[in-house]
Amino acid sequence: MLKLKRVRPTSRDFKLSSREGERARRIIGIRLINQDKNKYNTPKYRLVARFTNKDIVAQIIHASISGDIVLAAAYSHELPHYGLDVGLTNYAAAYCVGLLLARRVLKQLEMDTEYEGNVEVYSMLFRQLGMTSLLNQQRAGSFRALLDVGLVRTTTGNHVFGVLKGALDGGVDIPHSEKRFAGFNKDSKQLDPEVHRKYTYGGHVTAYMKNLMEDEPEKYQSHFSEYIKRGIEPDSIEGMYKKVHAAIRADPEAKKSKKEPPKEHKKCTI
Repeated sequence: MLKLKRVRPTSRDFKLSSREGERARRIIGIRLINQDKNKYNTPKYRLVARFTNKDIVAQIIHASISGDIVLAAAYSHELPHYGLDVGLTNYAAAYCVGLLLARRVLKQLEMDTEYEGNVEVYSMLFRQLGMTSLLNQQRAGSFRALLDVGLVRTTTGNHVFGVLKGALDGGVDIPHSEKRFAGFNKDSKQLDPEVHRKYTYGGHVTAYMKNLMEDEPEKYQSHFSEYIKRGIEPDSIEGMYKKVHAAIRADPEAKKSKKEPPKEHKKCTI
């Protein structure tokens, strides 16, 4: 008689129930806000990145007894102030939001001149130099935050890691791994910086625009109508994002939107 060996099931063999999944999320959330007991009343900051259909929200938050306190925030609907009027939810826009948040919070804390971050990412050599500067920042007591992704699936190339990379290049110290950045090769276990650079500067949008122009001109006219209206050509997208990055670094402070006062006040009847 053939004996079957009993194999102990692992967590990969079955899905978590809704209750178990909620419990796992609670544990992760508690670990994000729990502070060491020897750091009494020291805020533990986290970088919270959230996405809607039309906006990207990035905030620096720390927990308190009365609730979460927002230190700084940045939104993709602010990017038109810096010269980006289209594509406010793609990977390149997520990078811009992370960069804007990092520069804004460092300027608020008067640390922007000491921690400039990485200005450009071109090659593997510069990435190594960037890691060296990051280690120096850690010794000097840089601003540190933990990434809070919420319920998003942390797949390779997810937009939440665009926010993370923008914040890192902006000068904020965030514990991370390169395994989920766009351009990471699972087989070689290495990040291709040129692929990630392409996504950072909207190279994937450029390639898609060129393909549609050749294969489906009608779809190109409808899909990229806002780009056409503003005279944005595929080859000018990289230069546009470079100007946006420079504008963010030049003036990261929040702008007050000008709203006209109402012509007539509403009258409420009781």
